[in-house]
Amino acid sequence: MRGFYTRFYPYIKDYYFFFFCAICASALTAGCTASATYLVKPVLDKIFTEKDAAMLTILPMLFIAAYFGKSVGAYAQGFFVNYIGLDIVRRIREDVLAHMLRLDLEFFNKMRKGELIARLTNDIGLVRAAVSNYFADFVREGFTIIGLLCVVIYQNPRLAFYSLIVVPVAVVPILIIIRHIKRISRKTQAKNADITSKLAEVFNNTEIIKANNGEQIELEHYKRENLHFFKLGIKSTLIGGLNGPIMETLGAVAIGVVIFVGGSAVVAGDMTTGEFGSFTTALFMLYTPIKRVIGIITSFQDALIGGERIGQILDLQPKIIDGEQILQEPIREISVTNAHLHYDDIAALNGVSLEIKRNEIVALVGKSGSGKSSLVNMILRLYDPSSGEIVINGRNLKNFTQKSLRDHITIVTQRIFIFHDSIAANVAYGQEIDEARVIESLKKAQLWEFVEACENGIYTMLDEFGANLSGGQRQRIAIARAIYRDCDVIIFDEATSALDIQTEEAIRETIDSIKKDKIIILIAHRPSTISLAKRVYCMTQGLITDVTTPQRYLKGHALNHEI
Repeated sequence: MRGFYTRFYPYIKDYYFFFFCAICASALTAGCTASATYLVKPVLDKIFTEKDAAMLTILPMLFIAAYFGKSVGAYAQGFFVNYIGLDIVRRIREDVLAHMLRLDLEFFNKMRKGELIARLTNDIGLVRAAVSNYFADFVREGFTIIGLLCVVIYQNPRLAFYSLIVVPVAVVPILIIIRHIKRISRKTQAKNADITSKLAEVFNNTEIIKANNGEQIELEHYKRENLHFFKLGIKSTLIGGLNGPIMETLGAVAIGVVIFVGGSAVVAGDMTTGEFGSFTTALFMLYTPIKRVIGIITSFQDALIGGERIGQILDLQPKIIDGEQILQEPIREISVTNAHLHYDDIAALNGVSLEIKRNEIVALVGKSGSGKSSLVNMILRLYDPSSGEIVINGRNLKNFTQKSLRDHITIVTQRIFIFHDSIAANVAYGQEIDEARVIESLKKAQLWEFVEACENGIYTMLDEFGANLSGGQRQRIAIARAIYRDCDVIIFDEATSALDIQTEEAIRETIDSIKKDKIIILIAHRPSTISLAKRVYCMTQGLITDVTTPQRYLKGHALNHEI
């Protein structure tokens, strides 16, 4: 628990005033609760025993005032506690996402997307209760216990001893329950992440699922995971629910003893009916906050596990360390020297060397898995070479800040990313929207005719993943985005693979027209695209096996096909 609050103290410390207000409200609630129980004695003695008419007017008003104060305190505490909790959750979510976005691409490739969503939503939601609700509830119930204890002990210390002896007896079973709850909570949150990941996978691949009649397979898989989650929940409920029966049973024993001992004192004339009534009322009310405190400690285990899972993310540090220099001048030259790259134990590049200068178009060709995309990912510094180096304008790539580097490089990948936003926002993604530039980029990407025919033009909304576009249209949006950024280096990774021959020819003309003062890298298989290049780098198993011209490459490629 201490470690939990140490981690989240930087957030908690900003709400001292609100915590102070919540504690004051809790103290008011506790004080009014204790006062109400103490008033039972004068009600019974003054009104029902002594028949005091004056007290018949005063005491009911005091009861009303006590419960009104209790209600006001509870309402104020609820407001301050929820304000703290909601605002801390907002800040933690923003900070966790910001931290995630600073991590390397390797982190996102290894982590399931659904699990990341679960940690940002479910786990942080559990933390909310711990940093606000549980703390304030614990304070309120603590004050209430102290107030009622004062009433109980003041009324009769001897009876107080008999009534409270059950509390230490209950500690051992409660500790055992808490240990089991924490273990189940860890499994429950992990299983919740599994379910969220599976749902994300299903919703992102509905087309494939339906095309292959996989609906029942996915449903059965989900049912198994969901049943496991249900069983964990039931187990947690069964074990966690033992708190109440244990306290109720031990409390009943204590109350039975109190009734016997206290009743004997009343019969003997050593204690008035009012004193006994006030004592038993306070005692009955005392067991309720004690049970709540135990319930808070039990429920806190979920928050502890949630905090651990959030902490695991926050403790991760990027493997790619940002440089200190800002790349301001245009990129004139890229030099790769003996670059190796490993994904864990798998070698992606085995000593690649090449040099590309401004006003050049080069093509990277080779079979899938030969290392083409890995090479351009290193140029973008999405990965650092395991050995070797990449130099830009005579300086090591690692010297530059990642942001300034990527301000000079853009890429059109095989996977097209379309956001649920307008066409204009998708084309200008990462920059301010300039309508004229958006239209010009769409024209160069051969998509303006389609956009112009849309009812809202460039402000037409696109569905998630561009579901309301064809594959070719999505690809042209991505090409328009690259043209809009107007970077020094443009990388086309199979950028024309989904285009028809006529559109591809138009895109080829566009690439040829924008090549001035730029470095263009083409990852391609189509001969028509490769023909744009000045040089062709042939890659096999992470090595550049040949450097040739497009004409020689295409001629040799044609001969191989004939053979």
